[in-house]
Amino acid sequence: MQPDKTPVDYAVYRLQKARECLQSAESEIAAGLFLDAANRSYYAIFHAMRAVLALERFDSKKHSGVISYFRQKYIKTGIFDTTFSDIVGTAFTVRNKSDYQDFYVVSKDDVAAQIENAKTFLAAIEEYLAPKLKEL
Repeated sequence: MQPDKTPVDYAVYRLQKARECLQSAESEIAAGLFLDAANRSYYAIFHAMRAVLALERFDSKKHSGVISYFRQKYIKTGIFDTTFSDIVGTAFTVRNKSDYQDFYVVSKDDVAAQIENAKTFLAAIEEYLAPKLKEL
């Protein structure tokens, strides 16, 4: 973390990145860019997780580290419903396949579902963080 930035600064910044990624996913699906929409919807989820973790001053250089820590500290403890683990896992898998697997095809319906999951995830994160950001 930069010395002139607080954990709240990071959380707010990362929430904004999550919102922008979600907005981008919605634009890309409308344009028929399903692989790009899958990527952006995953990143909306990823940045939302990192917003939560910023308040703990935790980050990881690997996506798997962020996901693992979030699942352990926030899903297994009941702060977030276990369905969020599935949302994260599916989005991560689709993003990896769409980014790295040649000839991978994702359907419009699958991407639309992933975007809806990202909206649900982001809304839950925002609801969770709202009072915490006001406290700090």
